[in-house]
Amino acid sequence: MIEFRNVSKSFWTGKTRKVILDQATFRIELGQSMGILAPNGTGKTTIINMMAGLEKPDEGQIIRTSKISFPLGVVSGINKSHSGQENCRYIARLYGLDADYVEAFCRYLVDIKEYFEMPVATYSQGMRARFMFALMLSLEFDIYLIDEGMPSTMDAAFNLKAGEILHERLTNGTVVIVSHSAKILESYCTSAAVLRDGRLHMFDTLEEAKEMYDYAA
Repeated sequence: MIEFRNVSKSFWTGKTRKVILDQATFRIELGQSMGILAPNGTGKTTIINMMAGLEKPDEGQIIRTSKISFPLGVVSGINKSHSGQENCRYIARLYGLDADYVEAFCRYLVDIKEYFEMPVATYSQGMRARFMFALMLSLEFDIYLIDEGMPSTMDAAFNLKAGEILHERLTNGTVVIVSHSAKILESYCTSAAVLRDGRLHMFDTLEEAKEMYDYAA
């Protein structure tokens, strides 16, 4: 479960204060995947980062009682001066998992051969992104956070191997997706909210949320 209690968040842009959330209160229960619809530039990434614990609210309280992923494609704790192998084993210990399993899982999925024993800092952008994505897939969570703004770095061969695993995790787990497009939410979300002027308007169905979002647009 993720619960926001009277959470407020804003940023100073240099000319004015941009409000992301204003006294937002809502709860995401296990088994109730939810989407958040908001135009670009309104703070979708900030909200998903607060859910993950990567950013703190200005006011209010965020309660987490489940295993919650970092935003999909991001894993905390990576040391770029260490090799892929070393990072796998470190993250496995950090999450209390079998280090041999996590290493073997990532080695197979990423398939970067000798680079797996080289520092992550030497990887190309695509190799690094595939490694991070595979490492997160090796960890199982109760709630998966997806930010549409995360960089797309997967190639066709990687997608072929990772896609089925990802689909299974998202289908069986609880998903929170922030997006400017309702179409992205349709595959996984049963309920949705619309972010507008710092207020999060909650709806029981995606169709209801789309009606308000399309009207506001």
